[in-house]
Amino acid sequence: MTDLIAKSSWVEIQGIVMAAGERAPQVPDDTKQVPLEMRAKGFLVAPASPGDEAEIKTATGRILRGTLKEVNPAYSHSFGPPIPELLTIGDEVRKLLCKDKV
Repeated sequence: MTDLIAKSSWVEIQGIVMAAGERAPQVPDDTKQVPLEMRAKGFLVAPASPGDEAEIKTATGRILRGTLKEVNPAYSHSFGPPIPELLTIGDEVRKLLCKDKV
């Protein structure tokens, strides 16, 4: 039995925006062969189980519908490792700006 996820839980849904045959003619051939998918995070509008169709309300207030994929989804993107030259730039700029005010 699949667990029912409570209304207002933070979740991620997935849906098909455009089927493979509906893609624009200028899209590369390999891209035309797959559907255009969307993934969105938001709050469940009504209780649902993973794999069910569900509606969410996004942080910007949009209501979207798709297949419930994940509860409490993590952000997996990264901006890469820190750049040493940028770690101290804030202090350096403040010193330059404040130097004229003394």
